[in-house]
This record gives sequence, C-alpha cells and structure tokens, in this order.
Amino acid sequence: MSTEPLRCAGALIADRDGRIFFQRRSPQRRLFPNCWDIVGGHLEPGEDIDEALRREVTEETGWVLSHVLGQVGEYTYVGDDGLARIEYDFLVRVDGDLDHPTLEAGKHTEYRWLAEHEVTVLDENRDVNDGLIRRIAEEGFAVLRSIGR
Repeated sequence: MSTEPLRCAGALIADRDGRIFFQRRSPQRRLFPNCWDIVGGHLEPGEDIDEALRREVTEETGWVLSHVLGQVGEYTYVGDDGLARIEYDFLVRVDGDLDHPTLEAGKHTEYRWLAEHEVTVLDENRDVNDGLIRRIAEEGFAVLRSIGR
C-alpha cells in the first residue's frame, strides 16, 4: 500500500455578491458525515489538478468552471479513515444557474451560500478541534477580498 498522501482538488465557488458555496455531506458518507464542505474530491488516475477541479465542479453542482480566481491554499490532513491527504483549493467562478445547483445524489443533502460573517456554521457536526473547513473558508474569503470580489 502506498504511503503517499491522496491528492485532492477543492473549489470555493464565489458568486458576484461575495458569498461562497458550501454543501452538506450526507449522513451516510464515510468521511465527515453530515458536515459542511466545499466542492471537490480525489484526483483520478492520470488526472491533473485542473482536470479534477473541473470534473468535480460539474459532478457535484451541475455547473461549469469558468475561471480560477486564485489559489486559496494547500492543506495536508488525515481523514477519519486514517489516510493522509493533500488538498489543493482554489477560489473559482462558475457558469450556470447559481440558484439551482444539481447536488450529487446520495453525497450531498443541502447547500448554502455563505457570507464571510457566517463561517462559524461550518463547524456544525465537526470535531471541535478540527475547524479545517472553516479555516479554508476564511482563507477563501481573504483571497476574494484581495481581488476585490
């Protein structure tokens, strides 16, 4: 078994009002069940980060990635399955009806567009010492502010 961390790509989808899109993982998910999360997932064999980012946005929302506004960060963590991961997250814009995402059936149960002052909701159902998704969101909002939305 490989000791290399799994590679993941994540999209913080921003709207024109300065909000970021989050979706709740279904309670049946093995990793982070019933938690808020950004759009994203593991890279498939032979896939680069940009390809994974585009694929995940479409699979999880039905939208199409239009452009990357900037890199939010690179995060290393161990999931509750014991596997190490390295995640590359980007602030992006998408094309599509932002009021009507097509959530991936069985994987996500609801979505929210959050303003920066609402990020504490992302701690719901997370380990109290975790806070990873909130930190990623805060860094995403910082990138959004730095580019003037």
